[in-house]
Amino acid sequence: MIEKGNNISVHYKGFLDGGEVFDSSYERGEPLAFKAGAGMMIAGFDAAVIGMKVGDKKTIRIEAKEAYGEHDAAQVFDVPLTQLPEGVHEGLQLTAQDEAGNRQSLTVVSVQEDKATLDGNHAMAGKVLNFDIEIVTIA
Repeated sequence: MIEKGNNISVHYKGFLDGGEVFDSSYERGEPLAFKAGAGMMIAGFDAAVIGMKVGDKKTIRIEAKEAYGEHDAAQVFDVPLTQLPEGVHEGLQLTAQDEAGNRQSLTVVSVQEDKATLDGNHAMAGKVLNFDIEIVTIA
């Protein structure tokens, strides 16, 4: 039975409420390995595997706050194009670094004549996530 601190591997399929699959270890042909309860996974997923055994399967639903958090409008902001690399386009992923050396991933949401709108939220922020989970190994 999985306890906090166990090294485990799981197969999973992640999907949205409408059924759209956003990730699957089955498609990659390799289970995901992590330490249970160590914060390596989103909180809801981490909590869901505790108590499961090898071969157990379950489907879970994780609210946004236990996944990637709620969408934060304060993380969406405009930047003058002169402060961005040439060729910036909608959907481009950028990495910014502050004075303290902290890195943040940003997505270009839109580009206008003189500015771009960037979003620092995780792509899954604000979304309810569903997972089919299958325990493969426990160490």
